[in-house]
Amino acid sequence: MESLETREPPRKRRRKTPVSTKPYVFRPLLQDIALAEEGHTAKAHITCVELWDVNLYIGTSAAEILHYVAIPPDPDDATSNPSYIFASRLQPTFNQSSVGSSPPGVQQILVLPKVTKACVLCNGTLTFYTLPELSPAFGNVVVPGCSWIGGENMNTTDEPEEDGQTVMICIKSRIRLVRIGDEARKVRDIEYPSGLAIARRDNFACVADAQAYALLDVENQRKISLFPISSLDENAAAGQIEDISSIREPAPPTSGITEARGHNRSTSLGTFATGLGRRSPQSRSQDRSGQNTREPGFRATSPLRPPGRPRSGSATGGSSGRSPLPDKPLPPPPDRTSPQQAVQTSPATFSSKLDPHICSPTPNEFLLTTGTSPEEPGVGMFVNLDGDVVRGTIQFDRYPISILVDVGDQSATAPTGAAQSGGYVLASILQRRDDGDLEVIEVQDISNENHTEYLDIPFPFEENSSDSTRREMGNAKLRNILSHTLASFPEVGDRLHKVRLVFPRSNPIREADIETTRSAANSNREEKRVQEEKAFSRRLGMQPSRILMWSGSSIWWLVRNPLVLRLDGRIDMIMDAMSSPTVADENRGEILRIVASIRDYEANTETEFLSLEYIRQKSSLILFADALRRDQSTSGGSELQVEDLVNSGLDPRILLSLVALLREEVVEGPEGIWVHAGLTSTIEHYATLPLATSDNDVRQRPSHHPEWMNLVKRYLMAWRQRKGFGSIADEVEVFQTTDAALLHLLLHQDSHHASKSGIPSLSRSELYSLVDNGVDCFERAIALLEQYRRLYVLSRLYQNRKMAGKVLATWRRIIEGEQDAGNELRDGENEVRKYLAKIRDISLIHEYGAWLARRNAVLGVQVFAEDSSRVKFAPQEVVELLKEKAPEAVKVYLEHLVFGKKNSRYATNLITYYLDSVLQVLETSDQARSVLAQSYESYRALQPPKPTYRQFIMDNAVPEAWWQDRLRLLELLGGSHGADFSYDLGNILRRIEPYEEDLVPESIILDGRQGRHQQALRLLTHGLGDYHTAVNYCLMGGASIFHPISGALTPSEASMKEDQAVLFGYLLTEFLRIEDVSNRLERTSELLERFGSWYDVKDVLNMIPESWSVELISGFLISAFRRLVHDRNEAMVVKALSGAENLQVAAALVEKCCATGPQVEETQLGYRS
Repeated sequence: MESLETREPPRKRRRKTPVSTKPYVFRPLLQDIALAEEGHTAKAHITCVELWDVNLYIGTSAAEILHYVAIPPDPDDATSNPSYIFASRLQPTFNQSSVGSSPPGVQQILVLPKVTKACVLCNGTLTFYTLPELSPAFGNVVVPGCSWIGGENMNTTDEPEEDGQTVMICIKSRIRLVRIGDEARKVRDIEYPSGLAIARRDNFACVADAQAYALLDVENQRKISLFPISSLDENAAAGQIEDISSIREPAPPTSGITEARGHNRSTSLGTFATGLGRRSPQSRSQDRSGQNTREPGFRATSPLRPPGRPRSGSATGGSSGRSPLPDKPLPPPPDRTSPQQAVQTSPATFSSKLDPHICSPTPNEFLLTTGTSPEEPGVGMFVNLDGDVVRGTIQFDRYPISILVDVGDQSATAPTGAAQSGGYVLASILQRRDDGDLEVIEVQDISNENHTEYLDIPFPFEENSSDSTRREMGNAKLRNILSHTLASFPEVGDRLHKVRLVFPRSNPIREADIETTRSAANSNREEKRVQEEKAFSRRLGMQPSRILMWSGSSIWWLVRNPLVLRLDGRIDMIMDAMSSPTVADENRGEILRIVASIRDYEANTETEFLSLEYIRQKSSLILFADALRRDQSTSGGSELQVEDLVNSGLDPRILLSLVALLREEVVEGPEGIWVHAGLTSTIEHYATLPLATSDNDVRQRPSHHPEWMNLVKRYLMAWRQRKGFGSIADEVEVFQTTDAALLHLLLHQDSHHASKSGIPSLSRSELYSLVDNGVDCFERAIALLEQYRRLYVLSRLYQNRKMAGKVLATWRRIIEGEQDAGNELRDGENEVRKYLAKIRDISLIHEYGAWLARRNAVLGVQVFAEDSSRVKFAPQEVVELLKEKAPEAVKVYLEHLVFGKKNSRYATNLITYYLDSVLQVLETSDQARSVLAQSYESYRALQPPKPTYRQFIMDNAVPEAWWQDRLRLLELLGGSHGADFSYDLGNILRRIEPYEEDLVPESIILDGRQGRHQQALRLLTHGLGDYHTAVNYCLMGGASIFHPISGALTPSEASMKEDQAVLFGYLLTEFLRIEDVSNRLERTSELLERFGSWYDVKDVLNMIPESWSVELISGFLISAFRRLVHDRNEAMVVKALSGAENLQVAAALVEKCCATGPQVEETQLGYRS
């Protein structure tokens, strides 16, 4: 593959449109709404908003409700949003006389979709309407003196309720529970005057008046006083439990709301205490007169901005979700004092009131705010259903103007194992800026105390507008609405859909091949995939949202910014900063932190999965390429984690294309390499930069970047372990690339190590493991191994593919001297022998067995003769093969058959080979004859006792082949293979006849085989002087002069004693003819003394010369006489024993006859007794 640096001159990285890294973004819903009718002089602003289905209801400060209806967007355009058209304008009913100089207008719009009703609070008057057109309901009934409407059960589902939906209405002296259905029915009244905010979970409601928060059990009418809204209020009684069920309820006003029977259930509330201050019940009752209640939305500013305080530690049980036990006993109720008897306390020390804010992030928790003044920081505290503070506190830069909790879906925005209550807290606050206070949205991650972001509100007026102008537009308010929208983020699809990454090539042949493979069908497939990816991208980036924000006359959606856009924007900013060496390390650490932050995330949707994959791939690409470009292996490699590189799922061909040593191993198939579109600019950026590790650098300095190369090696090994995973695209090309790159890298490392130390390295064992387990890039592997001259490794590669012919051919190249850089084939000829014993290809065994026999006859013969070989050959077939291709090995093979396998069938052939070898030397070498003659003279000169001639020539063997052949010849001729062994005696006699004087032992053996024992004994006695062998010859009956060294003769091998006596007679005759008198006397005396039993005394006395004294043969005579006396005595004993035996038999007969008695036999003439 061509280097990417050669494509074009380096250019700057193409900049993309900057994207927000904030957790939320604004999307306009309606802008510059005409809130007032023509001719209306007063400046109006939006006070409340609700969206249900396609109906948008907007309340204004002009005491009007604007009804808009949504027009669906174009279904063919996934990025378009619905448009809204004006439908109607409603002026709710309210009491004009009770309205002050600055009426708040429409304060609340409560839509109850289960019963298709709406409740509207306008200037302190509550009215009811039907949905969706807002026509009056319940006979146009009104409820005056109302300060809040809400309190619907947040734990209910969207399923319709048969008996209606219960809401809570705050009037001056109490809170009234009303069930809205076909009619409005009162459920009960709760003693809690001037309520300003309510949030309810089943029977538990958190409420607030102008001074403090409280927790109510609406079923059993119990109240726990919590903490004050202002922490400066020292009169608040926190943790006090009141039973408010016994207070007499006044008769309900005539308002058309009928009373309904409630359900009684015993429920208790836990105790609670805080350190925010207490006040007496008397002062609290006095303060709840409603006189200090002010219009929601009031705001004051201050130049002071105290420093933020850190969050407090989380209290235990924050996310346990425990509810109060039904049988938990209540503490004794305190003494109650009627409001009329309350004592007026001193005025509060704080000068500014704060609006209460209540949210419920989970079914078991409420989030409440407290502070000191609007200009100072505020604190958010989580309270469970027992009234206990849980979690940690939330710190706001200023006391919030408006607040909500966005829990959202438990998706990729929260890591695995995070609390189910995780989400964001959004607050509208005034932030101190150099040019004055600016209203912003403060966003805090509930699960991350240190993560706070600020969103600038996109006001429709100029930023340099005066504060009074902004104040007239109204403070920004936030609300979770009933219906959600799907905001389109086309930037997500633009980044996540796949595009083909094309690499130009300089090789015209390879380019032509690729163009040929890219037929019309392939082009059509590529175009089809491009269209599919475009359609797929349109499905991505749809983000739901239920949060609306309004200010002045404009409304915005507040949508969670997709994770991919937030992190990608951060990464792009880091990339821009990484060009500066002074902050490069810091920015690289920031990318590593991004990778670590999403390591344990789990995606629940397709978009989230692709987003996490994209961020991981882009981060891995940047870290990998930056470390390579910086030429700093130690810092770059140690920062990267192989697991992160592999788990990112980035095609390894992209990373390898940036490595100078390995870029040529990248394989691109006809379908190309497809990557996320957002990665293309990053790849092009790093591909066009000059890399520090060029090809020349790597080859000239092979030890360069050892740590970096080890990282790449581990990365490639980890990728190899993913073989067989069905989720890998372009699996064939990917693993061809990884295998080739890993092989190239290991060859590079091992060749350098071997050249320095000469000993095997760790990379060599890894190299062996790689080729032994097989590689997908077989042809490329062959080329690389040939390039690095690693022939032995190449043979192992062939072995993995069961290519026996290639294995043997490669080994033959090494053995015959071709360079093997690793020098790894030790004892190559023996390795060939072992390998041939394992294969079954007869033709290869013939070819390489014969080749090995020509080089090393012993090893070559073992190929055909080993019992462990998988292929067995007939001896005659092997002999013919060796005669044709390795004649020198024939003799070795015959020796194996005759001496190893004891196969006498081929002994004659072997004798012929030996005889040819010996006679050829004797014919051509007088020195060989001289050696033989000298050996005879030397042996004869030895004085007894002396070894046999056979032992003598073995101990004094000449280091020449013909001498060893002669020893084997004597062994075969002497009958070492038993009496049944025979050979062509006449042919051998005929061939050695000219050399009888040189081959004396051979002549002796042949004479014995012919029965010419006397001639044989004559040669042994006078020709060799081997008296010991002569005696053995007699004992063995002339069978052989090479008998077993140890062990007794078996009866089958010994001749009859008569034959031995004849041979000993011949031997005595020859001993008496020994020329040396002393030797003659000594040998004869010894023979007669040791073997006298084979001689007759008379014959010996006739043969011995009369001149010999009796003393010379005294031993023989004594033994002979002893033998004669012994024989005579033995005969007498036998005779006596026989006589005694006869007497015993006669006596037994007499006893038998007596026992039988006489017998009478009747004949013709009478009786006979």
